[in-house]
Amino acid sequence: MRKLNAVICILVLFGTRCAFSQDRTDTLYKRPKDTMDLVVSWKQIGKGVQFCETDAPLKSLIGDSKLTLLKIDPKQVEFDLFTASAMDSLSKPVNVWADTMNLDIVFNAGMYDLGKPLISRGLLKNGSHQNQFTFKEGWNVMFALNPLDSLNEMDAAVYDMQCTPFAQIKDQYASFAQGLRMLDCSGNPMNWKKNQSCSMLVCAHDDKNNLIIIFNRSPYSQNQMIDFMKQFPTPLHNAIYMEGGPETSLYVNIGDFCLQKVGSYVSGTYAKDTNETFWRLPNVIGIRVKN
Repeated sequence: MRKLNAVICILVLFGTRCAFSQDRTDTLYKRPKDTMDLVVSWKQIGKGVQFCETDAPLKSLIGDSKLTLLKIDPKQVEFDLFTASAMDSLSKPVNVWADTMNLDIVFNAGMYDLGKPLISRGLLKNGSHQNQFTFKEGWNVMFALNPLDSLNEMDAAVYDMQCTPFAQIKDQYASFAQGLRMLDCSGNPMNWKKNQSCSMLVCAHDDKNNLIIIFNRSPYSQNQMIDFMKQFPTPLHNAIYMEGGPETSLYVNIGDFCLQKVGSYVSGTYAKDTNETFWRLPNVIGIRVKN
């Protein structure tokens, strides 16, 4: 168990959400003329886990304009879903979740309801515990974990439910976190009609089914992030929007490598780059590197 690195964080209940309205039309965000190429160079930081921090193809008006990337081989790590509602009903910062549950990587398990701060906005199920039992229409991607037949399924996978209906996978995994598509199962881009600029965390699969985690603190719109993903050196697909704004959190502690990434900005509702602490999260995805 790691030494507890406590963080005091006050959760302010007001609307800091990044927009989540999508158009069903597969329309690619039009790149500005001054957009650079995306350069990705991976560094191994643990068994099955690689890291990259690179310049975003487009400069943000705020911050360092960096993208933080993780590439994770689902066959070499263990995934799990943790919900405060199934435990002590106490939300925790991601580093405290990591210390409490002995996790190497922790990040948001989707957006949660600010009015009911323990409850996910989309379907969220962990074994027999139903945090949010309602399947949200229009949220067409699912993060699936804890396969019931570990010989035939990856430990975690993101499914596009327009290509793989939920009824087809609901009896194959014990845990699910529902979200919004950014890229579909073929890598086609989803067009977001009301896209605000914000910090965000996105997950996707590459062409070898590695899980790609993307974090940005400098604000970009969802359509800009979709364009960035289309520039990856290996094609990405099944991209899911996990969170945006100051709630956005990514924690990595593997061997001598430690990374703490905290979101902040949301245009219109939290238009400032001042958040410096992890917010308390009710629901997280955790990863342990296998020995």
